[in-house]
Amino acid sequence: MNNQGVQRFLNPSILANIGNLELVAKAVVEGFVSGLHKSPYHGFSVEFSQYRQYIPGDDPKYIDWKIYGRTDRYYIKQFEEETNLNCHILLDTSESMTYGSGDLTKLEYASFLIASLSYFMIKQRDAVGFSHFDETIQGYLPAHSTPTHLHSILLMLEKVKTNKLTQLSQPLHRIAERLTKRGLVILISDLYDENPDQVLKALQHFRYDGHEVILFHILDHQELVFDFNQVSRFVDSETSEEIVTTPPVIRNNYQEALQDFIKHYRSATGKSNIDYNMIDTSTPLDFALVSYLAKREGLM
Repeated sequence: MNNQGVQRFLNPSILANIGNLELVAKAVVEGFVSGLHKSPYHGFSVEFSQYRQYIPGDDPKYIDWKIYGRTDRYYIKQFEEETNLNCHILLDTSESMTYGSGDLTKLEYASFLIASLSYFMIKQRDAVGFSHFDETIQGYLPAHSTPTHLHSILLMLEKVKTNKLTQLSQPLHRIAERLTKRGLVILISDLYDENPDQVLKALQHFRYDGHEVILFHILDHQELVFDFNQVSRFVDSETSEEIVTTPPVIRNNYQEALQDFIKHYRSATGKSNIDYNMIDTSTPLDFALVSYLAKREGLM
């Protein structure tokens, strides 16, 4: 597959036409893996076997005889206790995540990302859990590593509903209290919260409990460039507050405020050894997969 073909599987605008989350995840992961050897990321270890070769001392009752019949070799099925890494993905489903200036909203992009990460993790025998929340926890699945569990995650993603209110810190603390096994926590959010320092304290809660943390800060392309030109009405999706303005007049102030917002999170998370990644929704999904792989490689 040439590099153009690989990018086709990672382009969010093209993925938007697929519709089915499992097909999206499969396309992204297979395109990503196909492209690894053509990219700077080829040094990463990507192992997708659902089985391992029989080792003397293993219980023979777990041998897969169908595979033996095809290969003349003994393999046993992988079980949950043999997973490599325990991961929990957290999704912000507040109303601001429904904004999208292109083919995908932030929430849709995040859903593609979660589906792809979950598919990828389970293929690598990592256990993955999933939670989504607004001001409270709306859905929670503990970490498992089976294909059936992947379907449960995708089904929950398909049914996600948003809420106007944003209050990130409290549900994050509640989720931290539920996670008893150390592992990797991934938060996906636009981080629009009235109290960023409380959000940061909640992320530090995971670090205090011994978890590694990756933060994917999802922003729409227009939120970053703000290249509106006509007189426009902007409506806060969570408070319904409106402002009518001429965008070029406020563009510089807006962009300065946004950059201060991003710098605050980048600086504070860096001090807590949290991996901060700002992602434009027009960015191919391999960026996030590489971030996950890099963290995973460092933990194994």
